[in-house]
Amino acid sequence: MRGRSDEARKNKLVIALVVGAIFLGFLYVYRDSIFGSESGGAAGALEYGSKSLRKLGWGGDDAAEDTSSKFSHEEGENGVVPKSFPVCDDRHSELIPCLDRHLIYQLRLKLDLSLMEHYERHCPPQERRYNCLIPPPPGYKVPIKWPTSRDEVWKANIPHTHLASEKSDQNWMVVKGEKIVFPGGGTHFHYGAQKYIAAMANVKLLILMLNFSNDVINNEGRLRSVLDVGCGVASFGGYLLSSDVIAMSLAPNDVHQNQIQFALERGIPAYLGVLGTKRLPYPSRSFELAHCSRCRIDWLQRDGILLLELDRVLRPGGYFAYSSPEAYAQDEENLKIWREMSALVERMCWKIAAKRDQTVIWVKPLNNDCYMQRPPGTQPPLCQSDDDPDAVWGVSMETCITPYSDQNLDSLKSPSMIPVQVKELWRQRVESYWNLLSPKVQSDTIRNVMDMKAHLGSFAAALKDKDVWVMNVVPEDGPNTLKLIYDRGLIGAVHSWCEAFSTYPRTYDLLHAWTVFSDIERKGCSPEDLLLEIDRILRPTGFLIIRDKQSVVDLVKKYLPALHWESVATADSSSEDGDEVVFVVQKKLWLSSRSSHEEE
Repeated sequence: MRGRSDEARKNKLVIALVVGAIFLGFLYVYRDSIFGSESGGAAGALEYGSKSLRKLGWGGDDAAEDTSSKFSHEEGENGVVPKSFPVCDDRHSELIPCLDRHLIYQLRLKLDLSLMEHYERHCPPQERRYNCLIPPPPGYKVPIKWPTSRDEVWKANIPHTHLASEKSDQNWMVVKGEKIVFPGGGTHFHYGAQKYIAAMANVKLLILMLNFSNDVINNEGRLRSVLDVGCGVASFGGYLLSSDVIAMSLAPNDVHQNQIQFALERGIPAYLGVLGTKRLPYPSRSFELAHCSRCRIDWLQRDGILLLELDRVLRPGGYFAYSSPEAYAQDEENLKIWREMSALVERMCWKIAAKRDQTVIWVKPLNNDCYMQRPPGTQPPLCQSDDDPDAVWGVSMETCITPYSDQNLDSLKSPSMIPVQVKELWRQRVESYWNLLSPKVQSDTIRNVMDMKAHLGSFAAALKDKDVWVMNVVPEDGPNTLKLIYDRGLIGAVHSWCEAFSTYPRTYDLLHAWTVFSDIERKGCSPEDLLLEIDRILRPTGFLIIRDKQSVVDLVKKYLPALHWESVATADSSSEDGDEVVFVVQKKLWLSSRSSHEEE
């Protein structure tokens, strides 16, 4: 009996050892699937270790004293620069850190879903922030070049075809082999956005006072900046570009979560955002036209607060083009909504400029006269005099009308002028940048550009002869130059680079960082985190131009192998820039472990 018992214990021990070995093997494979293995030589997967797994964090103390230079005296956290960063799990290939719904669920944030708060920015706390490289999806290819990309993209780059089937009757997008093509349709323009846009201009032609001519929507240069709310895949904004009109196509990361990703992959200006509880990241009086085509927004909610936010960002005399059943349907429910909405905009002093078929176009007043003539107690009220309509970063919307100041009205008569010497300086700088890039780029290599610290927008203005568009980013705590940028016919948004930007991974071909690293150093934020965020935003084979002090460039150079970037060129800046240095790098195309551990 004792012998059989010993034999049983021996068998159990063997089984336990086998199970343990299998479990350890599973852990190794699982680790390899997330971070990559070290097999395959230089073209293999990425190394990882305890040093590179530290929490880098986005945050920092904004009041940190600038007593020493981290760039000069430190080489990463604890004086160590990692040989490589870990690679995020493939499930995070489309991660947007501050718009991550999984994080919202995990943190159990108490948000009002009816107010769309769950689609607003909620950045992760330091202990929940990622410090890994976002992998491209399996089979990723260098994006198709503009203008071909307006009509087709690689399916592998955005492997989401549910919109094609869900919107098949509206002609948004169609899967054809390895590509997704965009016929130009939409909810209210099934046969192409071109005819829809021309129809809008024809509507305005009926109103002689608007003087639109030749079916051209830019109205001889009077209409330049458009906000397309609930833009779908941004076909409306894409077709406006040929009329010298630039649209900020806006949509949330909602059930149609990839629509903005498709827009940016196509090379069309777009931004992830929502009309919820916070102001949009644009200053007051930025757009000549706001557009909503069946955008499924309840404009009557909360005493019309969302319409009042549109009113804030519309310029004097600006238009709101609204295509929706309420504008034409004759059933009782839609008629009721139409009557209530008409009464609301009338109290806001908007007038109908044109109404035809499925579309109504309202126009905002040019001055304060109508506001002053409203009966006492009319709702919505005028905003208080101490309300700053240009304060937008994390600021809640207000249920009030922003009246014009004398300064606002004077700016319409004599728009802000940029000194000629500033224009010439940036023309020379851009010419110098392109000379440094010339061995690597062709005329169609670069399409989506971001100026991470735009100041007056002169970098973007100097690119006007190139077939690109520029997202001008203005710091949330700096001078409010974004108003001037919009006055110049450019677009942009307010942002803090201590946080992640509201865009999908791999959406920009070129980032321009003028003293951005020095700025976050003064705020006490992490330069390593900024490098990881730049890598997330940048397309494979895309470029980063750093214009900063030498110590910044020296630090970035140490991180090139870990980020899979390569140096393109280094140049001293002109004498008036003091100790600034120009450093150009390119992001390599690498594939994660599930894509055969290849680098190209």
